[in-house]
Amino acid sequence: MATFRYTDPVHAKSATGRTADAYAQMAEDFGIAEPAPLVVLSPAPELFTAAWALLRESLLVGGDDAFGSGGTTRTDRELVAVGVSLANRCPFCVNAHTMMLHATGDHRVAERVLRGEQPEDPAQARLLAWGKATRTPQAPELASPPFPRAHAPAHIGTALTFHFINRVASSLITEDILPCNAQRFRAVRSLGGRTLQKTVRRSFTPGDSLALLDDPQPGPSWASGTPIGSAYAALRAAAARGAGLLDEADQTLVRATVAAWDGSHPPLSWEALPDRASSPGARLALLAALAPYRITDEDVAAWKKPPFSDHCLVHLIAYGAFTAVDRIESALAAHHSVHHSAHHAAPHAKETS
Repeated sequence: MATFRYTDPVHAKSATGRTADAYAQMAEDFGIAEPAPLVVLSPAPELFTAAWALLRESLLVGGDDAFGSGGTTRTDRELVAVGVSLANRCPFCVNAHTMMLHATGDHRVAERVLRGEQPEDPAQARLLAWGKATRTPQAPELASPPFPRAHAPAHIGTALTFHFINRVASSLITEDILPCNAQRFRAVRSLGGRTLQKTVRRSFTPGDSLALLDDPQPGPSWASGTPIGSAYAALRAAAARGAGLLDEADQTLVRATVAAWDGSHPPLSWEALPDRASSPGARLALLAALAPYRITDEDVAAWKKPPFSDHCLVHLIAYGAFTAVDRIESALAAHHSVHHSAHHAAPHAKETS
């Protein structure tokens, strides 16, 4: 079982209210009763439910003809999730979603990707490459998305979901998805996938998770009118609350550093990273945004002192993570808009609130 590094989460057996409702929906729809990267958010129910909603509506539901176009396949969306996770250097999520590729029945694709090879199908290879490229705002692959506009909510939503979840996982849980790192064995990965086959192949009703959210909003234009847009807006709003844990100068530093980020992994001698003695909160937020796998016990201990709680820590990590997600979303939205206008004569309908 995954180890939670710095928090004591609320588990399903002791959960109440919407947290309990979200756990029940996860077990039913995801087939995993307590997915660790979501469980770790449970000290902050508003983050926990919104992150689950975005994961459900994009990765799980996206292929069920929710957008009137035949939908995408679960394999397609899992390839995007794995591509993002590879780009972000998140071993936990790479292993988890390689197992999910096994669950779809695409065993050969799963193992090729895990070995660092391309899927043999060119369309699948393009989706994996696009997923990897989404970390880099100026990546050439973003200029021509490898999917039709009708699939944009599912694919962009999945990519952004994992840019958030990767950062949370790398910040707050260990890398092992199974005890004793058992996922390194192909037979274990394949067997794990087979236990999830029925769940992966189910049909889902779009929007069922929105009952877990307060006052769902339409969301960004690339997902306007879909449950994915509402879930994204809810997670963005919940994560933004973490800004209040930093003073104005630290908030400005975090925003400016991420705005100037080019998608690369910061060097070990990262001069822009604040000192943990003088600005421990800004340091944690920036690490969560750009290099969460480098967060240390000392980094957390320097900031997490009374009155700060588990609720505060997950909010600070979520704030940093979503600052990077926002930067990535802006680039994807801009390319999506250009791609759409280049292929359709009719103007894109403006989002209404």
